[in-house]
Amino acid sequence: MPHDLAADLGYTHASGNPVHRVVRWGAGTRAGGWVFSHVLRHLDDVVGRLTRGRRSAPGLLAGLEVLDVTTTGRRSGQRRASHLIATPYAGGLALLGTNFGQPTTPAWALNLEADPRATLTYRGASREVVARPATPAEADEVFGLAARFYPGYARYRQRVGQSRRIRVFVLEPV
Repeated sequence: MPHDLAADLGYTHASGNPVHRVVRWGAGTRAGGWVFSHVLRHLDDVVGRLTRGRRSAPGLLAGLEVLDVTTTGRRSGQRRASHLIATPYAGGLALLGTNFGQPTTPAWALNLEADPRATLTYRGASREVVARPATPAEADEVFGLAARFYPGYARYRQRVGQSRRIRVFVLEPV
């Protein structure tokens, strides 16, 4: 029987309430993507401290579940945790390196390319995983699934266009 990483962690996304849907729409715009790419990490740190790690800024604002993905820095060799939204996919989870539609590839994606081993942490449960690049067909499927709970992904992909390759990773348990 295949191992279902998303089910094992209890990781899923809901459609969100009307306020969540408005925030999801706004975050997908060019201006919203820029704001969130510059502010969300800091806001998420504050929310995490105030709630003792029980809530996240994307969870409160947009109703999106966040997990910590800890990678090894490609230059520093230091372990780095990133708060990311994953897409349940094929019994595992997938990550989209959209960086809110900004022109640069997120550091966590470059770190996974250099060393595909990572640790996922969600609601206190941790799992060791290996990330592999998605095939083009898998990437299209992951984008389609992700757009169901967060339409900003489709807009980010369109905005980035051919200016850079958006990394898509499929995470599989070790």
